[in-house]
Amino acid sequence: MHLIEPYFNWRNLYTAEDDKMSPFYKRTYSEFYFTNAIYDHYIHPQWDEFGSPTLYMKILFVDYELSFCIIELLGEWNDCINNDVMFLKRDVADVLMKRGITKFILIGENVLNFHHDGDDYYDEWYQDVEDGWIAAINFHEHVISEFKKRNIDYYLNFGGEMDTLNWRTLDPLGLFQKVDGMMQRRIG
Repeated sequence: MHLIEPYFNWRNLYTAEDDKMSPFYKRTYSEFYFTNAIYDHYIHPQWDEFGSPTLYMKILFVDYELSFCIIELLGEWNDCINNDVMFLKRDVADVLMKRGITKFILIGENVLNFHHDGDDYYDEWYQDVEDGWIAAINFHEHVISEFKKRNIDYYLNFGGEMDTLNWRTLDPLGLFQKVDGMMQRRIG
């Protein structure tokens, strides 16, 4: 797991640690010391912790004018033990929504498992984005299956092209436009 780095090709466009409105503003990273772990597996030091001991993230891009952000996730999404969605909602999404973000793209190809405990924070987040949305792209099939079993698809949008989107071939605006187009077709 220590070899899985957050996507870095957009770092010339945006870094959360340099964004005064980011929840990770002024965070410093080591390239040499691995201090965070998921269970007994160390992870790359570029991932951001946000309260969960099993789920880490990296805000890859934020556009305050277009009101969207792109977040990459790593680890186990465990609401049963850690209430990960609460930390994600309170410590990241709420901070960004106060700054006008209403459209969230969650990249989940490095989310290994999902364990459900309740819908309260999903519902709250869904209600708070008002005219926005929460899109979940490239989550593994078994994670999507758990989302569906627990009716998380009421709050997070996934499925179809979102499950196999080749997002690395796009720039952040191109990814947003692609996902926004899919969301408009679903909402409209």
